[in-house]
Amino acid sequence: CSMIYGSTGATHFDQLAKILTGYEITGARSSGIFMGILFIAVGFLFKITAVPFHMWAPDIYEGSPTPVTAFLSIAPKISISANISRVSIYGSYGATLQQIFFFCSIASMILGALAAMAQTKVKRLLAHSSIGHVGYIRTGFSCGTIEGIQSLLIGIFIYASMTLDAFAIVSALRQTRVKYIADLGALAKTNPILAITFSITMFSYAGIPPLAGFCSKFYLFFAALGCGAYFLAPVGVVTSVIGRFYYIRLAKRMFFDTPRTWILYEPMDRDKSLLLAMTSSFITSFFPYPSPLFSVTHQMALSSYL
Repeated sequence: CSMIYGSTGATHFDQLAKILTGYEITGARSSGIFMGILFIAVGFLFKITAVPFHMWAPDIYEGSPTPVTAFLSIAPKISISANISRVSIYGSYGATLQQIFFFCSIASMILGALAAMAQTKVKRLLAHSSIGHVGYIRTGFSCGTIEGIQSLLIGIFIYASMTLDAFAIVSALRQTRVKYIADLGALAKTNPILAITFSITMFSYAGIPPLAGFCSKFYLFFAALGCGAYFLAPVGVVTSVIGRFYYIRLAKRMFFDTPRTWILYEPMDRDKSLLLAMTSSFITSFFPYPSPLFSVTHQMALSSYL
């Protein structure tokens, strides 16, 4: 921000829009503005755990209390996505930022899918899953179109619902000190409803129809194809297929594997049960009834350009 202010003398978005789009800035001032916008983009990417600024996420996710982890997994992605959209819309370096996010989207999807395959702990698996989903969400932003922004908003809404669902279950399981994926072996035998709900959430993460996660990836990849990003969409499809391995592995562990140790899982409290019911209903009902969210996100995408 200081470099942008030093080069333009303004910090308000409207003033910056007039300066950056109304005049041709060359020389040292242009370099200062470019570096300022680049550093802001790097800060944004760091906060949303996009590759190559993702290194802190797995350790923080594992070491933090589960409610804090859920907050870090959802809130920064919502707020930073809104700020990135405003910066790119008002800035004259939208094409440069688009290329940066294009690279980060591909790298995040690939690393998130491959790194999660080797995880043995539930929260570290969700951390790498979050990194992968950052790449999917950034796919919509890399397009730089209204359709891309709308698909990004749909992806954020669905991702937030799935993440709330997943961490509500993880929070309940942590009460019985469930830490490793192998500890889930007795869940389907002792609490089948919770196991089914967790499996539905993982299938939605994987993008298996007719769940909400499939619709999210469909809109994101369709927007990428619509803006000519023909390489981005196939990479997303391939990494989604790879990601299904570790999501389905969780369901296999809960329903088909013989538990090494039997754990008596404590029942969920009323607040977590209510949250789980709302998010699970949204995940399962979005496919047949997408119009309400589609209309809201369309208006939000239009308003960002007006």
